[in-house]
Amino acid sequence: MPPMPSVLFVCVHNAGRSQMAAGWLAHLAGDRIQVRSAGSAPAEQVNPVAVDAMREVGIDISAESPKLLTADAVQASDVIITMGCGDACPILPGKRYEDWKLDDPAGQGIDAVRVIRAEIYDRVKALMVELLKP
Repeated sequence: MPPMPSVLFVCVHNAGRSQMAAGWLAHLAGDRIQVRSAGSAPAEQVNPVAVDAMREVGIDISAESPKLLTADAVQASDVIITMGCGDACPILPGKRYEDWKLDDPAGQGIDAVRVIRAEIYDRVKALMVELLKP
């Protein structure tokens, strides 16, 4: 049996996009993919509008808290998905990197965050299918 793939989602504050992506992947993949998220400058708390948007689709990220991005987290991950963290993300050889251009939900209303949530879902689902194919 191949080792379990590991994905790290990174955005600046680890409060919106990366938390929603981690929530989606954990929900969709269950225990088949290890999921982490972090931020280069973590916020105090997860964006309440992102929490509400995810709750609408049955995913509770309210217990999550923003975490600082560390080289260890990058080292422990197979795939690193960045979302606007720019040069703050450490680049290690042998890792797969993707940069997802997504609007930042910070300061946006629920309607805008729903659109971001849907775009994240589509990308996460495609990533999961790819990582789990035999």
